[in-house]
Amino acid sequence: MNAGNMGPAAYACSAAAYIRHNRAMGLRFRGVEQVLSALGRYLKAAGAPDLDDARYESWCHSRHLLHSNSRRKAEQIVHKFCVFRQRTEPAIFVPSPATYSRLKPYVRPVIVEPEQIVRVLAAADTLYSGGRYPLRAAVARIATVLLYTSGLRSGELLRLRVEDIEEDGSVLRIRDSKFHKSRLVPLSPSAQLELLRYVEQRAAVAVRSPDKGPLLCNRYGGKLSPYRPTGFYHMIRDLLSTAGVRDLEGRRPRVHDLRHSFAVQALIRSYREQGDPQALLPKLALYMGHVSIESTLHYLRLVPAVAALASARFDTHFGQHILGDPL
Repeated sequence: MNAGNMGPAAYACSAAAYIRHNRAMGLRFRGVEQVLSALGRYLKAAGAPDLDDARYESWCHSRHLLHSNSRRKAEQIVHKFCVFRQRTEPAIFVPSPATYSRLKPYVRPVIVEPEQIVRVLAAADTLYSGGRYPLRAAVARIATVLLYTSGLRSGELLRLRVEDIEEDGSVLRIRDSKFHKSRLVPLSPSAQLELLRYVEQRAAVAVRSPDKGPLLCNRYGGKLSPYRPTGFYHMIRDLLSTAGVRDLEGRRPRVHDLRHSFAVQALIRSYREQGDPQALLPKLALYMGHVSIESTLHYLRLVPAVAALASARFDTHFGQHILGDPL
């Protein structure tokens, strides 16, 4: 972190101190640093010596094309930073929470069904592989498998290295992910076979580093490089579109919806196998790398399949007590 790149001197010095203070308590603060750095560059470009009411309002207006929730999150970050400054600089400007952008409901996820994933895998196998992308088809296939069957975050998948594969491909080690959490993710037998097959394909291309380096890789500048998030997201979105994956409303899924789909499908399997959905929650939270069950509940949606299974189980156990015995 270079304070000289964070805007005017007074602002940059305080921003750097704020970030150091929070990182000393174990927080990453990467997103906060990005927001405060962007605001600092805006102030510097405008020739402002520090943040004030007029410059803050102008900065907020310059972000009007962003989603309201994204703007609100950045505004909350700036507010907390200014409150921090006010402890030692009583006269410093502090934006009012009343000016925050209005919070809007997030987009409902599209839950991808197993038969739709079959089409996605078939489409992945048809992708052209060569040149800078010698493993494109193989990467698309294994990425789909791991996202859908293990509920990984896309960032976790992109950061995976060959060295993170353990127990002959049956376990993935996710290192220092969100909330500084690391975890082991067991794979199903079919996902294990898919992973081992991909590793063999990768080894044929990565002759110099078959046992190390980024798991998902392409060739850039004559050497293997990890997939960048933008290129990866475009590849998966195009793949879902090619496979014609849509919900009943005609909406296409986002990449993150595969994580939602994993959680929902786990709940459906619990109902169908006569398991205990309530007991599943702490296990699912641990598997998905959540800090609490509340975070996991965000991914569990009352889709028609879940509603029908829950209703059928309720009817089996309590139907006669409500409706009475049939005549």
